[in-house]
Amino acid sequence: MPEIASADSLNLIDLPSELESRLIEIGSSLRPWDVRGAHLASSTMEQYRAALDSAPLFREFRHLLLAALDGEVGGYAVVRLGNIVQAIGAGEQFLRLATAILAEVAVPFQPFKRWPLWKEIGTDLDAKPGLSTGTGYNAFHMDLVNATRPPDYTTLLRVRPDPLGAGASILSDAREAVSRMSATSRAHLADAAFSYGGFFELSDVGEEYGPFPVLDDEPASRGFVRFTAKMLAEPGLDDQHAHAAAELAEQLVAGQISHTLQRGDLMIVDQHRWVHGREPLGDGQRNVAHADRRLLLQLFLRRAGA
Repeated sequence: MPEIASADSLNLIDLPSELESRLIEIGSSLRPWDVRGAHLASSTMEQYRAALDSAPLFREFRHLLLAALDGEVGGYAVVRLGNIVQAIGAGEQFLRLATAILAEVAVPFQPFKRWPLWKEIGTDLDAKPGLSTGTGYNAFHMDLVNATRPPDYTTLLRVRPDPLGAGASILSDAREAVSRMSATSRAHLADAAFSYGGFFELSDVGEEYGPFPVLDDEPASRGFVRFTAKMLAEPGLDDQHAHAAAELAEQLVAGQISHTLQRGDLMIVDQHRWVHGREPLGDGQRNVAHADRRLLLQLFLRRAGA
């Protein structure tokens, strides 16, 4: 029987052809999802799970995926679905399949009321370079850092890579980075002295949190390392706290890993442990047709019962 391969160094998960073939069939037959409130409906999750469980080797894949996300050296995974997207395209059928796979990890939900379940992250040449839709370096951050209940997982699906070959996704283990810092800096990071971002038209993320501490006294399964490099530029941050945050930013870069996502790659990041960002896109984006520029889709997950 074929085995599911995982490249431990990058937490990459490749699917055997037998499983890919069956998932292609399943993706072509899954029903549209239903969202109740902000969450994927339990009836949809049950239907999707029943379909996936019929696929050979899917339960082995689920075990490998959850181990990559929850293991001692885990916290993120990249599932390679390129052959499937090549077969059925990146439209609704593929998104239903990707949603079904993510529902095996946690509950897909829609924190932004003004966007659909899958939020598009395109390439805007007129946006500030450091934004998610920009073309420059997108520094390390967690999503919805200023919410009392940020999403437990953020996921990114690469629909189109940068045709110029750049724009690698970057990741860093924030808890490991904190462990390398001085006790004095860690104490400053535990102060509610940091702020960033707006807060409106949101669901199931609690209340606005600001100022917030970078470090809390919660266990890793519940707490967060609330970090975004953009908070360093916020007015009112005193020198001591700015220095501690800058030290954390340096440690995050020191522990950085990168992966250039290919078409169909699905990256899942545990926000309780990891932060993410992006290297700059390739020079010459204005020479690339709009329909060919880098495109990602983002979906958020809430742990059941969280």
